[in-house]
Amino acid sequence: MEEKEIYTDSDIPVHTLYTAADLPQQEPERPGKFPFTRGIQPDMYRGRLWTMRQYAGFSTAAESNKRYHYLLSQGVMGLSVAFDLPTQIGYDSDHPLAEGEVGKVGVAIDSIEDMAELFNGIRLEEVSTSMTINATAFILLALYVAQAKTQGADLSKISGTIQNDILKEYAARGTYRYPPKPSMRIITDIFEWCSKELPKWNTISISGYHIREAGSTAAQEIAFTLSNGKAYVKAALDKGLDINILGKRLSFFFNAHNNLFEEVAKFRAARRMWAQIMKDLGATDPRAQMLRFHTQTGGSTLTAQQPQNNISRVTIQTLAAVLGGTQSLHTNGFDEALSLPTEEAARIALRTQQIVAFESGVTDTVDPLAGSYFVETMTTGMEQKAQELIDQIDAMGGSISAIEEGFMQEAIARSAYEYQQKIEAHEKIIVGVNRFQTAEANTTPIFKVDDSIGALQKQKLEQLRNNRDQAACDRILSGLRSKASGTENIMPSVIEAVEARCTLGEIAGTLVGVFGEYQ
Repeated sequence: MEEKEIYTDSDIPVHTLYTAADLPQQEPERPGKFPFTRGIQPDMYRGRLWTMRQYAGFSTAAESNKRYHYLLSQGVMGLSVAFDLPTQIGYDSDHPLAEGEVGKVGVAIDSIEDMAELFNGIRLEEVSTSMTINATAFILLALYVAQAKTQGADLSKISGTIQNDILKEYAARGTYRYPPKPSMRIITDIFEWCSKELPKWNTISISGYHIREAGSTAAQEIAFTLSNGKAYVKAALDKGLDINILGKRLSFFFNAHNNLFEEVAKFRAARRMWAQIMKDLGATDPRAQMLRFHTQTGGSTLTAQQPQNNISRVTIQTLAAVLGGTQSLHTNGFDEALSLPTEEAARIALRTQQIVAFESGVTDTVDPLAGSYFVETMTTGMEQKAQELIDQIDAMGGSISAIEEGFMQEAIARSAYEYQQKIEAHEKIIVGVNRFQTAEANTTPIFKVDDSIGALQKQKLEQLRNNRDQAACDRILSGLRSKASGTENIMPSVIEAVEARCTLGEIAGTLVGVFGEYQ
């Protein structure tokens, strides 16, 4: 009987049966030991569960603050902030290009006053905060630090993460502002400043999530992400930073899709590959060789048709992330193909994590799928596919060159096109979309953000500008421009600027005058 040919989306063949003959002959690996395939901690979730986060942010800082207090009351362990598009790119809410986008896909943050409202009643020393922000990450970090200082916080105890991963923006997402080289300079300034002033802060979350959302395969997700990671580490080494210190503050951000075993293999392979990359770059401290990562369930896998089906999808993806050894996890609301999540959808998403943690038994032992003929073979296959791509990128001169040549963008677009073709040809079944459809009208409640948010933010900005020391702002921004034109670290000037109530758009715009805008 001829064997049916089945391949994963990463083009890894899946056989009918796996046996011991499929496994490489090697010594059994231990969790917590190089190359960390089985996990970065010897006891993994027996010692400590992953951090349960829920990505949230919409409308005004005051409205988002209410959602944060609600999520904390429901058991989240850390906050994860979504910013609106003007904030992500560096425009104040009253800029003409912000029209219609204020507060829509995240919270609008224009100034220190918005940051104070966002974290009203939340002690920053006591909560870990992740901020999904890239082009303007240095400004949002400065605002966060300034707010912590007003609370009297000890900066050495402040923990959290800024995404700060600009390379994937050029390749997959698009919220860039400055060209690649000055953007890399800003990022290494953040690395340097935090190593001295904010030692518990993760200075970058190198993101495969958005690469996957743009249509990449799982193998491309880790290949492009790890290549970007290499570029950041090399830039930091060129600045004279210690890889054994820097490596401990790097984190990664991956996607979780529906093919359970391919996703578990992806996470295991990524850990093994990054450990070797860091070792080759000179890291000798095991903690600097570890790949620590946050996972978010796959937004692009959610369907507007029969949205309750998404609860099942998110559950599978949650299991993939946990079985793969994630350190932090956000689960999407079932209604996110329709709108921002309602409170009910956010609660169900959080409860999915809690049920997996406390009822499923998968946290009782470390790397429970280790030794599976299938999973071990898939892990090796994933590593080989990803390594082939990394070798191609290295031959081009690294990630920046690969992005400038359009290699990553073209590969992602091709994979997205091929995936959609398979759906349309019914080679890939999406339940409720191209099979098992229903004619019932969708009655799922939709979360809506009021359009009046833009006018409210404009009013707040006008009041702020009328009540601040404009001469001081002008002087500080001039000093920032001077530092950006030279080689001095810009972070102290950015913190001084936000404390003087300079706005996000003014600070971002000052650097446009030095660095230009990426086209």
